[in-house]
Amino acid sequence: MLADQQALVAAVNQVMPFGKYAGRKLLQLPEPYLVWFNSKGFPEGKLGEQLALVYEIKLNGLEAMLQPLLQAD
Repeated sequence: MLADQQALVAAVNQVMPFGKYAGRKLLQLPEPYLVWFNSKGFPEGKLGEQLALVYEIKLNGLEAMLQPLLQAD
């Protein structure tokens, strides 16, 4: 379970490395942007997995509950 918790914290704090929202943490990305990725396909690899996780978080209305996991820059 600790690994799942660490993966969740890492995903919400991962910084978007490219595109319109480069520099924002994944949890702070607008939902329409994640919906667009979902329709076009998430990138391969870890970033894609993290984006898909954050998409599911927002889709299920869990964003506010995870806000406390955001770490200061």
